[in-house]
Amino acid sequence: MNIDILIIGQGICGTMLGWYLEKTGLSFLVIDESKPFTASKSAAGIINPVTGRRIVKTWMIDELMPFALHAYQTIQQEFNAQFISQKTIIDFFPSAQMRQAFLTRYESDQQYLRMADDEKKWYGYFNYELGWGEIDPVYLVDVQNLILAYRKKISDRQLLIEEHFSIDQLVLSENKIRYRDIVADKIIFCDGIETAQNSFFKALPFAPNKGEALIIESENIPAPNIFKKALNIVPWKDNLFWVGSSYEWEFQDDRPTEIFRKKTEALLQHWLKSPFKIIDHFASVRPATLERRPFIGFHPQYPPVGIMNGMGTKGCSLAPYFAAQFSRHIVSGAALTGEADIHRFAKVLARANSTPGN
Repeated sequence: MNIDILIIGQGICGTMLGWYLEKTGLSFLVIDESKPFTASKSAAGIINPVTGRRIVKTWMIDELMPFALHAYQTIQQEFNAQFISQKTIIDFFPSAQMRQAFLTRYESDQQYLRMADDEKKWYGYFNYELGWGEIDPVYLVDVQNLILAYRKKISDRQLLIEEHFSIDQLVLSENKIRYRDIVADKIIFCDGIETAQNSFFKALPFAPNKGEALIIESENIPAPNIFKKALNIVPWKDNLFWVGSSYEWEFQDDRPTEIFRKKTEALLQHWLKSPFKIIDHFASVRPATLERRPFIGFHPQYPPVGIMNGMGTKGCSLAPYFAAQFSRHIVSGAALTGEADIHRFAKVLARANSTPGN
């Protein structure tokens, strides 16, 4: 089989890259091992324009948000399904410092922020003492159903191989790659945290972190909004809500922990005024980076080998934009955003003592 691009992984990055490659007319094939919980499948799907304790705007958000909205709306039209919706985050201030940070940011720049119209508005649902503000607009992406819908499409078209990718069977030549009976011009790794152990890219400054979340059932949480107070409560489906997430930089494995479950349950019991039931508990490891910037581009020493990875918690906003940009780069050589282009690590990759295929 001869194709233009072999994509490894079908999380949000692999899905969006396949989508845009198809629009360019390039042929591709996806290899993806089906796993119940990956970073993409476990994600809440929030596109939040502000971040951190200082409530600063997320990197490139003024470009990313409208691009992502248009991309997901276009995709959902093709599938006749809803994959993106607009929400508001009701941000309950967990401390006096966080309240002051919100107020300070609001005084200097009101984009994406609103002050509470009625401090007592949510007293019937939540316990809170220090007031709240709003972050708006926020988008919520149904990552799980998007990935499933696209997976069915490429499976039906025989563009998906559901198996573990064995890098030791990858053979490089100057301008091609061969994997078993597949010959391609390029191979692009979109397989999340797996790439951090990849012999081509393990020298990149990945900073994996583990996240855990609960799915709870409750009949008395106002579903149209996302609620935040240390944790996020996110509408999932029917009377189910995604609750999380943790950010663990040191962890033993990728399995859910009793510590997170008990801590989160205690926080919810204090915060919610209505009863709830824990339905599910899952965990995954995010492919974050030390710079908090993604890794996009082709290896400076091995030009047929590419990467689209390192999205951390921002995959839903970053993946559409950089998949489109990467596709243009492949077709016409159009420039990649400098802060995302892996050629910024050319010296690091050149020094790495790695042998392709090992």
